[in-house]
Amino acid sequence: MGKRWMVLLLFTATAHAQKIDSADIHVLEHIALTRTPAQSKVFKFIANANTYVNIAVPAGLLVGGIASHDRDMRMNALYVASSTATTALLNAGLKKIFKRSRPFRAHPDFTPVITAGGYSLPSGHSSSTFSNAMAVSRAYPKWYVIAPSFLWAGAVGYSRMYLGVHYPSDVMAGAALGVGTAYSLGFIRP
Repeated sequence: MGKRWMVLLLFTATAHAQKIDSADIHVLEHIALTRTPAQSKVFKFIANANTYVNIAVPAGLLVGGIASHDRDMRMNALYVASSTATTALLNAGLKKIFKRSRPFRAHPDFTPVITAGGYSLPSGHSSSTFSNAMAVSRAYPKWYVIAPSFLWAGAVGYSRMYLGVHYPSDVMAGAALGVGTAYSLGFIRP
C-alpha cells in the first residue's frame, strides 16, 4: 500500500510541475512579445544595479549610525546585511537541491535578452532584493520606506522574467525566501 501512495504522489507532483512549467513559459513568452530595446536597457540596468543596492543600503545605515552615534541604526545595518547574506547562502543551497534549468535552456525556442549561468530556482536577485526590502521595512516601518523598497524589489523580480533568465515561479520562490529569511532574523533588530 505504501509504494502505491508514493507512486501516486510522485505522479501527481510531476503532473503539477509540468503544469507550472507550462504556465511559466507561457508568461515568459507573453512578456517577450512586449520587449523593446529601450525597455531592455532599463531592465538590464535594474538587474545589474541590484547587488549595489543590496550593499549600499546596509552600508549607508552603518555609516549613518556611526556618524550620528546611533546604536539602533548600526544594529539595523547588521540586521539588513545579515538578512541579505543569509538569504544568498540559502538561495545557493536551494539551487543545488532543485537544479532547475534556466528557461532558455529548457525551452530552446525561447529567446532571452541575456543569458545567465547556473540554475534557475529560486531567483537569487529576487531573494536578495526582497530580503533587503523586508528587513529595511521592518527596521523602519514607514510608508516612505516600505513603498520604495518593495517597488524596487518588484522591479528587480520582473526584470529577471523580462530578461528571460527566470520563470515567474522562480521569482515568487525567491521573494518568499527573502521575505521569510528577513522576517525570521528579526531578532537582530534593536
